[in-house]
Amino acid sequence: MPCTTLLVGKNASYDGSTIMARNEDTPNGMFNVKKFVVVQPEDQPRHYKSVCSHIELELPDDPIRYTCVPDSVRQDGVWGEAGINAANVAMTATETITTNSRVLGADPYVVLQPAKGKPGESGYVPEVAGGIGEEDLVTIVLPYVKTAREGAKRLGSLLEKYGTYEPNAIGFCDGDEIWWLETIGGHHWIAKRVPDDCYVTMPNQLGIDEFDLIDAMGDQKNYMCSSDLREFIKDNHLNTNIDGDQDHFNPRDVFGSRSDLDHVYNTPRAWFMQRYLNPYDEDWDNPQALHTPESDDIPWSRSPERKISIEDVHYCMAGHYQSTIYDPYGPKGTKASRKLYRPIGINRTSELSILQIRPYAGESYRAIQWIAYGSIPYATLLPIYTNIDKSVDYIEGARAKVDTNYLYWQDRLIACMADAHFSSMEMDLSNYQLDTIAIGHNDVMRTDKLIEDKGLRDANMDDKQVRSILEEANEKLCARIKEKTDELLEKVTYSASMQMNNSFYLSDN
Repeated sequence: MPCTTLLVGKNASYDGSTIMARNEDTPNGMFNVKKFVVVQPEDQPRHYKSVCSHIELELPDDPIRYTCVPDSVRQDGVWGEAGINAANVAMTATETITTNSRVLGADPYVVLQPAKGKPGESGYVPEVAGGIGEEDLVTIVLPYVKTAREGAKRLGSLLEKYGTYEPNAIGFCDGDEIWWLETIGGHHWIAKRVPDDCYVTMPNQLGIDEFDLIDAMGDQKNYMCSSDLREFIKDNHLNTNIDGDQDHFNPRDVFGSRSDLDHVYNTPRAWFMQRYLNPYDEDWDNPQALHTPESDDIPWSRSPERKISIEDVHYCMAGHYQSTIYDPYGPKGTKASRKLYRPIGINRTSELSILQIRPYAGESYRAIQWIAYGSIPYATLLPIYTNIDKSVDYIEGARAKVDTNYLYWQDRLIACMADAHFSSMEMDLSNYQLDTIAIGHNDVMRTDKLIEDKGLRDANMDDKQVRSILEEANEKLCARIKEKTDELLEKVTYSASMQMNNSFYLSDN
């Protein structure tokens, strides 16, 4: 899936949280209806079979509860995408990335090979299952890990055993660490701990730009990798270091891509996010700037100029090159420049999850999954507590049929009507987002205080009273957001109707 990811270390965030955000985007010409659900241990499969690759594997018999955002229509599998488990570990899977032909020549993807002919016929060749991929990863990893580091290790071991049929990057975080894992060919992988004082921008490219193989093969303080990575690099002549250093290298050069398509589709998104989060570090808009939208060396991680808030993350995830000549809605530049680069907040986003683990809150209520659906420039965020036993129909009940009782379809309709009239509706959209995200922050503060006033700050994850409070808070928040979204949908419908091309201003009344 084409997506965009932003990771924020605990010392780079506004409140000391670890934060992971990712737009789940679909390929051109389609979108998927999504829902937010809670998966209980008894509902987690023990035997798993992938729809896409047909791989089958046995899962451990001790899963823990977790949230995720799967497809509402399951003909292509689960596609859980993002969630937080009962150990307050978050996972986002996946950011589709890039690789190069040298890597794929050495370690090809493990792709499904359909059967040829029929059993009993001459020349019959049975089916060979493929590896694991985005469809599967949240389901087969998140319910079984207690830390972010464990998440990277479990996924790494599964990749080495079963392989993958696609290039993906996956994030894990707990209250202390964020780990970012990138697949290398069919069976290999690397992972790096996000520096606590940094953020990471990931736009559909292999992103990690420095790697310490000594640490990855030894103490694993900040790096991890597949067990034979050193031999894999050496035997296949992958290291491109001029100085011949085999232990420290840039994975983008060794494993990644450097294509013309990257400069249109990928690198501009990293440029935009870093331009916003570090506006004074560089002269971003000068043609001779250190980093332009088409630079191959935009850093993977960077220390921000100020602490990063939830609103900053939303702005980046809704990004369409605001205040630049590349903004498809803006007055600057030319018709050509405004369509030159792929936006972050694109039309085919299915959902955004911002996964926040707040270290200052009690264990039983510290995890929040901020949810948005559809094209993010038009969508608001709902902070949903994840230590719950049930979801809310407003964010879970959407199906293939259009129905404005659900946030997913409200967001879709608002976006498709407002897009053609963005400048006239921008104020209403901005006010809606300001009001509703403020409601979300206020709801979280009030709910936290209610729990603490009841003497439940130190309650464990299984405390039924806390879960009941969180579920009620989620229900009330969704009800308030629905009222605001109903109002916006009415405004957008009226405004778009008044601006239709078949309007005529001479009235017979």
